Amino acid sequence: MRVLCCVLAAFAVGCASTPEKSLPPGPIRSIPQTESDVPHEPLAEKGNHSPYRVLGKTYHVLPSSRGYIEQGFASWYGNKFHGRPTSSMEPFNMHELTAAHKTLPLPTYARVTNLENGRSIVVRVNDRGPFKDNRIIDLSFAAARELDMVDQGIAMVEVVAIVPESADFDRPLVETAEQLYLQLGAFGSRENALALIRDLRAAGVVGSQVYSDSRVHRVRIGPLPSAEEADALTAELVIGGFERPVVIYE
Repeated sequence: MRVLCCVLAAFAVGCASTPEKSLPPGPIRSIPQTESDVPHEPLAEKGNHSPYRVLGKTYHVLPSSRGYIEQGFASWYGNKFHGRPTSSMEPFNMHELTAAHKTLPLPTYARVTNLENGRSIVVRVNDRGPFKDNRIIDLSFAAARELDMVDQGIAMVEVVAIVPESADFDRPLVETAEQLYLQLGAFGSRENALALIRDLRAAGVVGSQVYSDSRVHRVRIGPLPSAEEADALTAELVIGGFERPVVIYE
């Protein structure tokens, strides 16, 4: 399973966080920093369904991280999301060397190099995001600190996926039956459901759809990449004057 830093219209797992110089350093879990020591892990049961949609865009999870290399802007996220579930449903620990990515399989190990100062680390990608067009990866606070990019919030980086030597095949994506939605209403009249859709769009909320059967027309947003995105979007909807949505797994 990102879902996330700035939103009404963005239920995303990350955008650059305000520098938090008072954060405690905390322990950093040991992440292999040489390619030969990177373990081969099975795909996470959550966070790998493909395709998925966020903010009206469709994303396709890569069937393999093999050969992935990209340059672009990295951002970071930290204390606000510490302890919350990631898209893979692992608790986010801002003191570990982890990251969020839109399309790499979860988990993936990747070497991230800060092209502005040459510093380089290996991170474990276990979350989805950042859902901003100009950012390719969202780093944990610990990873951003190691790359010396905490104060500026973003940095130009190169991301190179690491395929363990033991992985001599491409891993198939996990087929998952359960997906996460927020349901904002259920109506006997389709017109009433469409009226709610119009109200949501007027408020800047994107991604809502009507799911109809023979009797009921349900207004839902999703599928969402993680419970974290669902929590953040729920808060924004309530602040915006909408009824608190119901979390649905299907």
